[in-house]
Amino acid sequence: MSWVCVVPVKGSAAAKSRLGDLPEPFPARGALAEAFALDTVAALLASASVHRVLVVTNDPAAAAPLAALGAQIVPELPQTSPSDAANGRHEATRDPLNAAIAEGVRVAQELYPQRNLAVLTGDLPALTTADVETALTAASAHDRAMIADEEGTGTTTLLALAGVSLTPRFGPGSRAAHEGAGHVPLNLPASASIRRDVDTVDNLAEVLRRGVGAHTSAIIARSQLAPDAADSRPPESL
Repeated sequence: MSWVCVVPVKGSAAAKSRLGDLPEPFPARGALAEAFALDTVAALLASASVHRVLVVTNDPAAAAPLAALGAQIVPELPQTSPSDAANGRHEATRDPLNAAIAEGVRVAQELYPQRNLAVLTGDLPALTTADVETALTAASAHDRAMIADEEGTGTTTLLALAGVSLTPRFGPGSRAAHEGAGHVPLNLPASASIRRDVDTVDNLAEVLRRGVGAHTSAIIARSQLAPDAADSRPPESL
């Protein structure tokens, strides 16, 4: 079965705010977020089951390297505010993340109506192609499926077969929201790379201990200016 994947990517100024100011010698969180997205998309593009990867972003600087990898860029729609709606100019949108995903889903279903659809967060730097293949194979048995994050309360991946509607509900408590909408949680090990997103400093330390993709590994190595930093192990201070 063939899949189209949608990955939302924030601009560097807004990315990964929960990481805060990382201690030296770590790079800025915006640069890390870009590397996370590149590793996520690279793993997807390497999967034989993935026909196309659509990245939704409004940041040209983030879009360029992702397009160079082979991703198709979908411009994020401008957001409207409640005051705009009150003045009758536009209907107020949902939160920016789900609005961006919804636009990516719309484009994917319009351009590739015969393909199955998967939405993944762009912060899966340890993602492996083997885990992508395992997840997509398991999801093919359900009209709608989902993959919870390692903590079990959030969502890293939302899936639907071709022709089946999909409404993103990412954010706090998203697992319960997606299950309530009919998405079957896939029974993947907690340690599966597709379940380890990076929201906090502890998440970052854990994912670096496990090993990350080439882009995240390279930026960590460059920031530490040490040849052995490329093995993706964090310093003791993290």
